[in-house]
Formats: sequence, structure tokens, C-alpha cells
Amino acid sequence: MLSDFPVQNEKETRAGFGEGIYEIAKQNPHVVALTADLAGSLKLNAFIKDFPERFIQCGIAEANMIGIAAGMTIGGKIPYTTTFANFSTSRVYDQIRQSVAYSGKNVKICASHAGLTLGEDGATHQVLEDIGMMKMLPEMTVIVPCDFNQTKAATMAIASYEGPVYLRFGRPKWPNFTPLDKPFEIGKAQQIHEGSDVSIFACGHLVWEAMKAVEILEKEGIHCDLINIHTIKPLDTAAIIQSIQKTKCIVTAEEHQQNGGLGDSVAQVASMHCPAPHEYVAVKDTFGESGKPMDLLEKYGLNAASIIASVKKVIERKA
Repeated sequence: MLSDFPVQNEKETRAGFGEGIYEIAKQNPHVVALTADLAGSLKLNAFIKDFPERFIQCGIAEANMIGIAAGMTIGGKIPYTTTFANFSTSRVYDQIRQSVAYSGKNVKICASHAGLTLGEDGATHQVLEDIGMMKMLPEMTVIVPCDFNQTKAATMAIASYEGPVYLRFGRPKWPNFTPLDKPFEIGKAQQIHEGSDVSIFACGHLVWEAMKAVEILEKEGIHCDLINIHTIKPLDTAAIIQSIQKTKCIVTAEEHQQNGGLGDSVAQVASMHCPAPHEYVAVKDTFGESGKPMDLLEKYGLNAASIIASVKKVIERKA
């Protein structure tokens, strides 16, 4: 199955954001970038070099950055705010709720270094609640791409999407397997593999781990329906229902708390339309810690081995 999505290289998803905002800025003069003292971490150097008049350094003042961005939309600008995911959400939730979501402002909140794979910076920076926080805001679109190419495509796509957006991506180098010519459709799930025994819904870095798991499971005679839910909101409910009705059991995989994330969104759809056994691959109500990214994914059960174990468990429950 992995042969259908050959890895082109390993690249940081945050670098996909940097290339994406630079490319869309060349096409759309209304795109502007704001940062809270993290231009280098968000890979904005090319943007700043060629579009210095469209760049605002807000300093370590994230709440102010959100307010400035909201104001800029009134003049027709399309502001992309940039900082770490923890500072993009937890630190400025009131400003996002009041000045962006409630007001319906066309702000693109771009959040890097999300999840455990932030690594050595530890629990204070490893936000694991942000998907839940942001998807609960009315009219907020929430996107979690899986690799460099998909992050670049999503970054460009949101410029023409009217309304507030939360775009979440990561720090480490990660397998880059999305075809270069694959268009990004907001709200449209990506079918990666078809099967009839279990539905696996994944997002972000866990899509790759799910792909590795599916390849192993296929050799054992377990046929998986694997779907990349890159848009958490609006959710592709039709794709989810169609898959669950076929397989009759669910595994969700995400680099986020079990509470409030992708798994909860899928469970809500299933409970309303097609109830089925469901296993979660997610962080189980705990904070993270400092460590190497892959070691943390293993310790917290967010890897291919954990997905395989969850698949076998949920199939037993179905039986």
C-alpha cells in the first residue's frame, strides 16, 4: 500500500506552510503575514525578503497579533497569523473568540509545533487540546494536514476560503508522500486505502503511522479502509458514514487528546447515523513531556504498533 504513495523525501510540515504562504502571496496581493517573534520557526524568510511591506512583526504579544489581524480584514487584507500552536490557541482564546470567530473575520490562524512531536520543549509547549478548542468555535474551520505537500496546498487553499481558519501543523521532518499535483479540498476527506474490515480515520502525522499499520495488517489478511480526515471542521460526514456502514467498526488516530479531537467528531457522526465499536489512538487525558519525537509517540501510544493493536481489538469487539 505504501508503494501507492512513495515518499518523496522527509520535510517539515511547517516548511510546507512557509512555501505555501510565499507562493500564494505571489498570486494574491491581499495576503499578509504576521508573527509573534517566530518568523524563522514558521519559515517566513522568503516571504519577508520579497514582501517586506506585507509582513508585521508583532513581537511576543500574541493577543495583540490576533487583534491586529482582525482589524486588517476590514481593509480587505487576508492576514495569516503565525506562532506555535500552544500560543496560537491557549494564550489568545478570548481574542480569537471575540475578535475573530464571533465577528466572522477572515483571519487564518496558522499554528506550528503542534502535538507531542514538538519534542524536547516539553509539556508547556506541546499543546494537545487545540483541535477541540478551535472546532467548538462557531464558524471556525479546522484543518490538520499530514505532510509537507498537503500543508503547502492547504496554506494556499485557505486564502480563497472566506472565514476564519485554524491551520495546524508540526515541527519535525516527516515522510512527504502526498502527490505534488493533489488538489486540497477543504472539507473533503482523502481516501488512502480501501478495505472492508475496519475504518481507520487519521489526521496529521498519524496518517503516515496509519499507512504503515495498514500495510502490516493487509499481510495478515485484515483489510482496512484508511481515510485522511485533514479537515476536522467542516467534517466530511458522508465519507465517514459510507466507510462505517461498510466496515462496522472504527479506529481514530490523532496527535491530540482523546477528548475533543478527531475521534470525538467521528464518534458524534457514528452515534447519530451508524453506531459501531470504536477504539481511540490518542493521548489519554495527560500532559506530554520532554523527549525525542518518535520516542514520545511510542510512549504515548501514537504509532503504527498502537494502531495495529487498536484495529485487532475493535474487530474482536465487532465480532
